Amino acid sequence: MTSVDPLRNLGVRIGPHGGELRVYSEHADAMEFCLFDPKDPDWRTKTVEMHRDAGNVWLGRSRSLHVGSLYAIRASGPVSPQNMFNPESLLLDPYARGLTRVGPEEWRSTVVSDGFDWGDSRKPGIPLDHTVVYEAHVRGISHQNPEVPEELRGTYAGLAHESTIAYLQNLGITAVELLPVHAFTTEQRLIREGLTNYWGYNTLNFFSPHAPYATRAAQAEGPEAVLREFKGMVKLLHEAGIEVILDVVFNHTSEEGIGGPRTSLRGIDNATYYRQEADGVYIDVTGCGNTVDFGHPVPQRLVLDSLRYWAQEAQIDGFRFDLAVTLGRGEGLAYHRDHPLLTAMLDDPELAGVKLIAEPWDLGMGGWQTGNFLDGWSEWNDRYRDRVRNFWLADIAEARRNGQAPIGIGGFATRLAGSSNTFSPERGPLASINFVTAHDGFTMADLTAYNVKHNLGNGEDNRDGTDNNRSFNHGAEGPTHDERVLLDRHKAMRNLMGTLLLSAGVPQITAGDEFGRSQRGNNNAYCQDSELTWMSWLRTREQREMLDTTRRLLELRRENPALRPSRYAVFGQTTPNASHMDWYDATGALMDDEDWNSPENRTLQYLAASTPDKEEFNRVLLIVHGVEDDVEVSLPVAAGVTSYQMLWDSATEVPIAEDGVELEPGSIRLVGGTSMQLYRANGPRVDAPAGASVEAAA
Repeated sequence: MTSVDPLRNLGVRIGPHGGELRVYSEHADAMEFCLFDPKDPDWRTKTVEMHRDAGNVWLGRSRSLHVGSLYAIRASGPVSPQNMFNPESLLLDPYARGLTRVGPEEWRSTVVSDGFDWGDSRKPGIPLDHTVVYEAHVRGISHQNPEVPEELRGTYAGLAHESTIAYLQNLGITAVELLPVHAFTTEQRLIREGLTNYWGYNTLNFFSPHAPYATRAAQAEGPEAVLREFKGMVKLLHEAGIEVILDVVFNHTSEEGIGGPRTSLRGIDNATYYRQEADGVYIDVTGCGNTVDFGHPVPQRLVLDSLRYWAQEAQIDGFRFDLAVTLGRGEGLAYHRDHPLLTAMLDDPELAGVKLIAEPWDLGMGGWQTGNFLDGWSEWNDRYRDRVRNFWLADIAEARRNGQAPIGIGGFATRLAGSSNTFSPERGPLASINFVTAHDGFTMADLTAYNVKHNLGNGEDNRDGTDNNRSFNHGAEGPTHDERVLLDRHKAMRNLMGTLLLSAGVPQITAGDEFGRSQRGNNNAYCQDSELTWMSWLRTREQREMLDTTRRLLELRRENPALRPSRYAVFGQTTPNASHMDWYDATGALMDDEDWNSPENRTLQYLAASTPDKEEFNRVLLIVHGVEDDVEVSLPVAAGVTSYQMLWDSATEVPIAEDGVELEPGSIRLVGGTSMQLYRANGPRVDAPAGASVEAAA
């Protein structure tokens, strides 16, 4: 006889004879749910007593509970340091599919229908090796787009507007990664200071879309219309071939620390859902006041049910997990890469094919775990970010001060080739989500224009935000009319973007970096909902040139499989879907061990040959020069290479067009100071690699 899962069907289920509400609470001693008049959500129309069922699940039924019903939970229980029961508190159902706001900081759970006509829309199913992630904010991306009707700007519908979609398609990205769209609220401190939580990392409910991102018409119609608009956005993006990835925040909730709001989990079963000491003090490894306890199976189940809902009912293609290490902490608080929740996400058939991306750190002991997730996960690669910023910015600043950069090119080459010193061979380069910037931190333009953060507008006396930016202002802090400084900054941006889009791994672009968006030096704009953070659609000539450069680089990435291997090459072997890499110095000689690490050598030539099983053979040559003086480079003489054809040069402000000129191996080329050049290497395929492995640089 098959046992029945006591945690099945939590939340509301509607049948022919009304509705049933199921809520987990181990420590409550009584529970009820209240129904409210939809036209007057403060008027309680009915109270239904719930009884404890198997597995500490509380159950209540009513014919009055149906689609459109507004309801809340009330729970009572013992008084103890770890419990926070208050029978007068009106609490949100953790599984509510819709929320109705009834006051400044008060909501009602709302029953919605999951029905939606997806038509012929299907998930695009973009392979990881073809994936380019675009991290964007629902409100920020379309708020200032003049081609979007005013009533749609800054909404789900604005993101799905034909002009926004056309822009994304023309740019060449394959997936939008949306900053949190789970229903969220603003922290109490920000409310007191008259600020707002713009980024959304303060989750109120794990199943409801954030209503303020819907159009006013949808908000007025109610939660079901909000959900319908969200699904409509996903449908239109899918029809355009663009995947949707959600940035999800399960590690903590908006209930904050002790003394914070009691809106849901805290009042239903504080002892189960939050990590605490015996005296009730919260164990906070998130820096947000509380930490959800994933050493307990019930919070684990909450996350899995939420992911299944979004992946199935809303057709979401992937998830990026904020502070994902917290989700892998067991009963003793230690992180385990094979934690039941992390492995369940990989094994769940309802999540098959869904992209799983970890932010591989949190603020607790042992919180930095880059490279330590299981096969099947991808991770934000902070080592890549830091090395790329150092090479093109901090090292150049140091060279100007002291006459020489502090380190050579070896570590940078390792990142360029897929970070094999961070990710295991079975995971390969696609485990690495390569990024130079993200929502938190400087934009790419600000990395080149500011040496220090400028966060006074956040109300924390410039204490918030990291001081470890690895940025370089190139001779002037912030805006300047100095033409030399501006030219250096523009070239630095092209080098940063070029490195990102020509590296092995999965590239992630922060919205606006493709043209050089600035936040005026604010590197922690989480509370700035204004023109500072919204994406401008009116661009200067220099910004249009940068946008053309980004488009060209993405085109080159698509056209050249050698730039996007899915496996690491094994020296001396032919590995399918890897890129065999030969490394040369400026003279065209193979790199030796001293070349990798000497600060006197910051020039290399990287010859990558693909071994694809679904695409044509391809070989490219990338030249990287990390010194501000020009250098002459002898193009490598390599087995099988008959000629080289230039595809891109970061020293030019406008992307070059292919002119058909073919250069012989051994030709001398001038490479401008601090720049990159990409060539297609023509000639027949030669499987046996001849050169040095980049692992020498690890």
